[in-house]
Amino acid sequence: MKISGRITFFILAVALVIALVGWAALSYTRTVDLGERTVSIVIKSGDSFGSVVDSIVKRGIVSSKIMLTYPARVYGIDRRLTPGRYDFTGRNSCGSVLRKLRDADFVRIKVTVPEGSTIWKVASILAARLEVDSGQVVNLNHDTVLLAHLGLPCLEGYLFPETYFFPWGFGIEEVVGEMVAMFHAKTESVWPDSLPHGLSLDEIVTVASIVEAETSRKGEHHLVASVYINRLRKGMKLDADPMVIYGLGGLDRPLNRRDLKKDTPYNTYLNKGLPPTPINSPGLKSIRAALDPEVTDYLYFVADDSGGHQFSRTNAEHNRAIRRIQNARRQSN
Repeated sequence: MKISGRITFFILAVALVIALVGWAALSYTRTVDLGERTVSIVIKSGDSFGSVVDSIVKRGIVSSKIMLTYPARVYGIDRRLTPGRYDFTGRNSCGSVLRKLRDADFVRIKVTVPEGSTIWKVASILAARLEVDSGQVVNLNHDTVLLAHLGLPCLEGYLFPETYFFPWGFGIEEVVGEMVAMFHAKTESVWPDSLPHGLSLDEIVTVASIVEAETSRKGEHHLVASVYINRLRKGMKLDADPMVIYGLGGLDRPLNRRDLKKDTPYNTYLNKGLPPTPINSPGLKSIRAALDPEVTDYLYFVADDSGGHQFSRTNAEHNRAIRRIQNARRQSN
């Protein structure tokens, strides 16, 4: 009887273990269907795993608190939570939820900054995509503590134009830091051992930003750069419309004569030399052009109706090019 009792107990124990394993497996893989709804869980730095589990179960993403907690302890997921916003939709199980937490599969927001974007344009893009204050972004352009930390004279020119994937909830200073880091990563191989034209790196970036503002036509960047480098060498005023526009805070209309008379540090019709900072975020083509412009005698250029420019060596030649373009426009009308 004792042996029979032990056998019975053993069989019951095995059956119980099998039942528990089956229940655990079922609970671990059972899905809850959220349908087309998206439920977001925000994990902040310092949040305990227990509070995260409570939130996940309370929001109806899965139903088993136990099968989130114990497997997470086994695999160490409870000790490696990555802050961020985690979105859940469709069918979810405890297993799929833990995999998302383990892989730090949080929401990343795509942000594209086009070449030639000013600090105001960058701020607008970041505000729209990341739900940050655009004014805060612009103010960072003058934040001496941040700029000293980044080793920059300003942010303008160094927020590299690229497509980024920022974690939701990323602080604006972290965003800016990533963009500046991208500038250094992308331009690292571009800089020669000795900078040309007697210009500093910051001045090269400024020239590149002017080139970026003047042309987007393939093959013209090095020609446009040659005009400005030639003017700088001769001590001529740069007479660049984009710099005047930047100094006026940007315009949604063409420049007029009164604009050209307004004395700002960026009015290169009144002031010789380069403006104090870049005027946008130049791309690699413009930076390369500023470093290695075409060897020309050009000192002038004017936009034509083909999307490009006519380049001239003398003022008289430049005026003739302007008249030809104007006459062609009148005839086409």
